[in-house]
Amino acid sequence: MHSVGVVVPAYRPDVTTLESYVHALREHLEPDTIRIELDAPEQGVESTLAALPATVNAVPERRGKGAAITAGFEALDTDVLAFADADGSTPAGSIADVVDPVRDGRADLAVGSRRHPDAEVLSHQTIARRYLGDGFAWLARRLLDADLYDYQCGAKAIDRDAWTAVREHLYEPGFAWDIELVAMAAALEFRIAEVPVVWEDKPESTVSPVSTVVEMAVALLAARHRSRLLRDDPLHATIAEHTSHPTPLIDRGPDPTDE
Repeated sequence: MHSVGVVVPAYRPDVTTLESYVHALREHLEPDTIRIELDAPEQGVESTLAALPATVNAVPERRGKGAAITAGFEALDTDVLAFADADGSTPAGSIADVVDPVRDGRADLAVGSRRHPDAEVLSHQTIARRYLGDGFAWLARRLLDADLYDYQCGAKAIDRDAWTAVREHLYEPGFAWDIELVAMAAALEFRIAEVPVVWEDKPESTVSPVSTVVEMAVALLAARHRSRLLRDDPLHATIAEHTSHPTPLIDRGPDPTDE
């Protein structure tokens, strides 16, 4: 049986919700380890979470979701690396469903999906956020090698070997990290499974719809460019010769400006 590690990126989380979620993850997944990557915690939060059956890595600045997950994955030594958003929008049982295809070798990357026809949505986002999300998914399907219903759901799992291959191609510190992970995995021809999940919108989420959509749109174009480079596209190779090259997340130190 493959070992499983779960990273929970958390920025100013609802402590009661997170505590319940960690216990539920323990019950449904029986993971070898759970690691909470805690950004800019308020006073007393770190000590409260320290009582949980999880490792808590607290940093004083807000790194961004992608940077936090990357740091967590780099700290794990398990065969399967998974993450789940701290607000519990995807219940622990569905996180287990996402982990299963990677755990049993059917996929290298498993992507939770709220937009899959078989997904169960318990409460919806606002109409504006739904349209923005649907439009982004439509565009991503046309620009990337991965044909999915949903690219941004906060529930994914990846095999250790696939992570080793994609980690050096990840640059996005914020919410756009998800789309980049999928894009790089697809460009490197890893097997991707889309898994329908149960999902419930959390209105108290720290995601800002407008700024996040702008961030993701820019990141989507960058992800397409980098994925084309991995496939030796001559046009994108020429473009790369005349553009600057950012530093991968795995090679960066903490940056308080990364949101």
